[in-house]
Amino acid sequence: MRLHVNKWRNIWWVVSLVIIISGIISMVISWQTPTIKAPLRPGLDFIGGTRLQLVRDCKQPNNCDRPIDINVVREVAKEQDLGESSIQLISDNGEQNGITIRTKNLDTDQRLRLQSALSQKVGVFDPQKNQIDDVGPTLGGELFRSGIIALIVSFIGITIYLALRFQWDYAVFAIIALLHDILITVGIFSIFGLVFGIEVDSLFIVALLTITGFSVNDTVVIYDRIRENLKNSPHIPIDKIVDDAVDQTLTRSINTTLTTMLSLVAIFIFGGETLKYFSLALIIGFGAGVYSSIFIASTLLTLWRERSSVQTYTEMET
Repeated sequence: MRLHVNKWRNIWWVVSLVIIISGIISMVISWQTPTIKAPLRPGLDFIGGTRLQLVRDCKQPNNCDRPIDINVVREVAKEQDLGESSIQLISDNGEQNGITIRTKNLDTDQRLRLQSALSQKVGVFDPQKNQIDDVGPTLGGELFRSGIIALIVSFIGITIYLALRFQWDYAVFAIIALLHDILITVGIFSIFGLVFGIEVDSLFIVALLTITGFSVNDTVVIYDRIRENLKNSPHIPIDKIVDDAVDQTLTRSINTTLTTMLSLVAIFIFGGETLKYFSLALIIGFGAGVYSSIFIASTLLTLWRERSSVQTYTEMET
């Protein structure tokens, strides 16, 4: 079975554009939302403040008989003059017996009052599972700047490597494919932030950097096969060359992605709250990465060579 990627390339491009445009619209809406004021819903790492994670002690008799009512938690927050706090239910042992509250900076007395009021309404909390984090806005800004700089440096390094390893047009379309993967991941998380209240933290930047490495690795494999096919069969049309290269590397791409996804899904399900959204970002990004390597980077290269009539008959040796 042959996968004629160039025959249906307009469809692949439309699918990507729909997802990317949806994400951009979501980012604009998020930016205009007073409680977010950013393209993505920022976590504590970026905006500073206090985060409380409180988990009920289910060893206490009748303490976990009823599910936590998030509206009751919001009412308690309002009574404590914390009505603008971000509140989410979290799972513990398969049940939603915990809450996460992200709010302004709280001193010790404010935390104790809030925790005491919540205990009276939703149940006694387990001190062994409770977590309290404080992050200043200066640290959050530094994390954001460092993450952006790291992404830019990685893009520059990848561009230089691909330009030297292959040719400039290969490098340009590989970078477009990387931007495609980043935009899809960021856009989907923006939608998740609006719909489900999912926040991004410093691990999200790490996930984006990991996605760029995975995506470019898959693209290099396909590009290397395209170059070899051009060298061995210089008179075959470029669309046929690219289709053959994709078919020859397809099994490798699918196997690599599936084995990676299995471990990421396991982390998403069993890895706990800290790694849950980090693994989700990788799942989305790796999926977008294998898609862009097969359907975006290769087909854009074909279009460029066809339009510019620059079909290379012999390429430089590595």
